[in-house]
Amino acid sequence: MLKKKKIKVISIILARGGSKQIKNKNLTKINNKPLIFYTIKECLRSSLINETWVSSDNKNILEYSKKIGAKVIKRPKIFSKDNTSSESSWYHAINYLKKKKVNFEIVVAPQVTSPKRPKHVFDRAIRYFKRKNLDSLMSVSEINPPNMWVKLKNSDKLRIKIHNFYRRRQSFQKTLNENGSFYIFKAREFLKFKNRLFKKIGAYKIDKKFSFEIDDLDDLKIIKKLFNL
Repeated sequence: MLKKKKIKVISIILARGGSKQIKNKNLTKINNKPLIFYTIKECLRSSLINETWVSSDNKNILEYSKKIGAKVIKRPKIFSKDNTSSESSWYHAINYLKKKKVNFEIVVAPQVTSPKRPKHVFDRAIRYFKRKNLDSLMSVSEINPPNMWVKLKNSDKLRIKIHNFYRRRQSFQKTLNENGSFYIFKAREFLKFKNRLFKKIGAYKIDKKFSFEIDDLDDLKIIKKLFNL
């Protein structure tokens, strides 16, 4: 009987040095640890992620990442601008690793701005990804859509945006919100589609309390409190 081939999985963490809202955001301290610490450590804790790589244009981020056990990719400035998409940075990282003869089939792509995650969530999500034979996957949280209101043009009057009448929250169908905590995708197909979600897309649900994302200083204050709960 032929032995089943082991699929190699790596994580690629994007962590550029610049940030409009929070200076040196990825190294900002939360509970005396830099923000990036939490994502790297969760990747290193995984028994199914074979290698953890950090892609950054910032010397301090690269040095710190190596210090706590990650491998690093020096990202060119052209892929580190404010308007640079994550897709272009993942594309650069995957091609860089392919040229370095690093063999892998699946990429786990967590976002540093979502530091709170359930323990071992990557292992559970990778198993789900393989079991369902997916091509790409996003982390999601279940939400109840609120009643959305808009202001009428040239008027102070308001109206319900989606429905013509007010609805009780209980009557809304629960929906899945793409929370940005992490993505998983097949490397070869990603190079073809240049998009994080393609072909057979899956959704891995995590509790809403783990879906908080840091974009500005107010978010940073909230996440610091969440870590102390």
